[in-house]
Amino acid sequence: MQKPSPLPAVLASAPFTIDEAKAAGFEHAQLRNQVSIESVSQGIYRPASWDFDLAEAARSLSAASPGAWISHVTAAKLHGLFLPPWLADSNELHLSKPRNLPSARRRGIIGHTVLVDESEIEFKQGIWMSTRPRTWLDLARQLPLKELVCVGDQIIRMPRQEFEGRETPFTSPEALRKMLDRHKNLQGVVRAREALELMRVGADSAPETMLRRAMLDAGLAAPELQIRLRVDDPFSPSADLGFRVRRLAIQYDGEHHLGEEQFFSDRRRDKAFAAAGWTVLIFGKDDLADGFTKAILKIKKALRNGWIDPAVESGFARER
Repeated sequence: MQKPSPLPAVLASAPFTIDEAKAAGFEHAQLRNQVSIESVSQGIYRPASWDFDLAEAARSLSAASPGAWISHVTAAKLHGLFLPPWLADSNELHLSKPRNLPSARRRGIIGHTVLVDESEIEFKQGIWMSTRPRTWLDLARQLPLKELVCVGDQIIRMPRQEFEGRETPFTSPEALRKMLDRHKNLQGVVRAREALELMRVGADSAPETMLRRAMLDAGLAAPELQIRLRVDDPFSPSADLGFRVRRLAIQYDGEHHLGEEQFFSDRRRDKAFAAAGWTVLIFGKDDLADGFTKAILKIKKALRNGWIDPAVESGFARER
């Protein structure tokens, strides 16, 4: 019996395709003699000791599927988009193909056959996948409206160049509207249109979006987002949302705010607002967990205490 050849290092740490094995000098017949190799799907293998990694699995699936692309929940996770808890830990592999190609039929794969514009697919991290805007549209079939608005806010938000290395958002409401017009008959497009009308530029996180929506659902006026203490000063402290005319600043401090440096930065920010005569309300994960029920009561109380005659409340408009 022929002794199995040692597996090249390039194939020993992640899934790979037959073509990649050949490029590494390993023929198909040699793969069959390898007890350390398992067949995943047609043309795709993996080391038996491999610990599942979504990006690596998606890369091999993309490489073995010409004309197809990674999509839906899988693309959302690779893009780092917000997903609700019941999807956040998903290891589903979604693969989409255009309608002029046979549908995706692979073991362990959720296949889709769709209409797509070439601008809605990109090659990133060595993977063909749907763009963030197209992924948002694909998720419209699966996500409830509230969560779809959160994802939408995430892709239209203005980035912080010093932290993210980019100066422009991933897309704009106008670009999303054009995409929806291209796909008028797509399942989920009605919900996507509804979500688009509820999205706003300025929410830096899903909890901020959920807090804003909870405020509106409670009948409160639309808050200003990323509200600066000093309007014309780009270096001014800012609140996540609030009401300038009532001098109310509202902050949502997530888990990343627990670090010492961020904690003291937040406190300096809050003290600056307070010193200028603003009321500062700070909410966190416990408020998120109860749907911001108690937070809404606190916001209503603060607004009552800072009541101003509606006749002079210019800019304090309601959002539908």
